[in-house]
Amino acid sequence: MRTLTTLGLALLLAQPAQAVLPQLQPYTAPAAWLTPVAPLRIADNTWHIGTASITALLVKTPEGAVLLDGGMPQVADHLLANMRELGVAPGDLKLILHSHAHIDHVGPLAAIKKATGAQLVSNAESAVLLQRGDSQDIHFGDDMVFAPVQVDRLVQDGETVELGGMTFTAHFTPGHTPGSLSWTWTDHRDGKPLRIAYSDSLSAPGYSLWMKPRFPKIAEAFRSGFAAVRALPCDLLITPHAEASGWDYTNAEHPNPSPMSCKAYADKAEAAFDAELKKQRGG
Repeated sequence: MRTLTTLGLALLLAQPAQAVLPQLQPYTAPAAWLTPVAPLRIADNTWHIGTASITALLVKTPEGAVLLDGGMPQVADHLLANMRELGVAPGDLKLILHSHAHIDHVGPLAAIKKATGAQLVSNAESAVLLQRGDSQDIHFGDDMVFAPVQVDRLVQDGETVELGGMTFTAHFTPGHTPGSLSWTWTDHRDGKPLRIAYSDSLSAPGYSLWMKPRFPKIAEAFRSGFAAVRALPCDLLITPHAEASGWDYTNAEHPNPSPMSCKAYADKAEAAFDAELKKQRGG
């Protein structure tokens, strides 16, 4: 597989270092993508339950839990184990939301959906990729396929999804994929409301940005995504790749040592995009 580029948070319980999960041929992923970590509390009801550098968020409500992204396919059992550590039985997971349909974020969703019966929420652009396992990806072809998973509900830009008093708003932030989704919700931390923005990736790793027949308006899509992320309600930014927004899930004491605003995240990504586009256009 081609590698993609990229209160007080508290460790739920002390655990010994965990072994890196095995690679799945023909996919090769960085070790940090496959290194399990114990649950980390981000806000009163929001937890990271994924790996050292790939985000998977669990939001607990009185009526069940919501999972945002999963990671690589081989982390499914780890996610379920971390849910149980937090008192969430498989049947308590009611909704699955996602960022974009690449193997390193939605890889285990078919297995999680089967184990829990949770409803998968997506948009029309991503649903096509999810239901065919990302075959014929516009950038990677069939290099990054995963187990197909059926979508249960489609959302439009700005539409909300509710569970147990928590409201999640879908934001279309295209570019990294045509169907890239970001999500916002309000939790609490230290007795105060906290607007959390789970912003999708804004990078273009190895992408052709110029004269691309299968995505002719890719530049316009990225510009739209940058603008949408800047406008997110954003007290706390989290991204699918932890390091992109200053997170380090292996640092239990200070997992977010370099917090980044949504505006700074979008500005940095757009500057990198502009430089690459200029290079591809010949300067």
